[in-house]
Amino acid sequence: MLTAIIDYESGNLHSAEKAFQRMAREMNAGEVVVTSDAEVVARADRLVLPGDGAFPACAAELRGHRGIYDAMVEAVEQKGRPFLGICVGMQLMATTGHEYRDTPGLGWVGGDVVKITPQNPNLKVPHMGWNDLVIDSDHAIFDGIASGDHCYFVHSYHFRVGIPAERLAHVDYGGDVTAVIGRDTMVGMQFHPEKSQDIGLRMIGNFLTWAP
Repeated sequence: MLTAIIDYESGNLHSAEKAFQRMAREMNAGEVVVTSDAEVVARADRLVLPGDGAFPACAAELRGHRGIYDAMVEAVEQKGRPFLGICVGMQLMATTGHEYRDTPGLGWVGGDVVKITPQNPNLKVPHMGWNDLVIDSDHAIFDGIASGDHCYFVHSYHFRVGIPAERLAHVDYGGDVTAVIGRDTMVGMQFHPEKSQDIGLRMIGNFLTWAP
């Protein structure tokens, strides 16, 4: 079993790599590698797409690494390999991102990435720090997780889903802010699981053993 964390030059992947490798050992879930090699992405059993920064820049970097991009799309769309998007990696699953300018996403989960606009003017953007999950739909990624469990967020934009059932969890930050999305063999987390202590590690382990 091989899990590939895709390196397309969009963020420091060291902490994510260590967290996924730790949980792979604990769950006996095979090998985890960080890779920019399209051949490794093509043969991986599951894929992780992280992302830090602005949506347009991350989208451009991902598509600029053409071999990786094509291998990832084929693995997910044609082979049905389990896929996890993290932070901007989750946002890239959308139809369109609206940060700075309209930018096409992967279109895997219908919806738009829009700026967070809290109803309470005292709440600052970016949404940064710990917030408690509200689970909207049952999913294997939530095994051992409950509403009220805390995860760590750092973001100014969030995913506004087109189909409500594809929002798996949200948090309250002056209104609903999407935290987890998913459909078929794909799931995405707006928060950083590698920074979310035991809850984040549990969700990483759940992904590594998920058999959709």
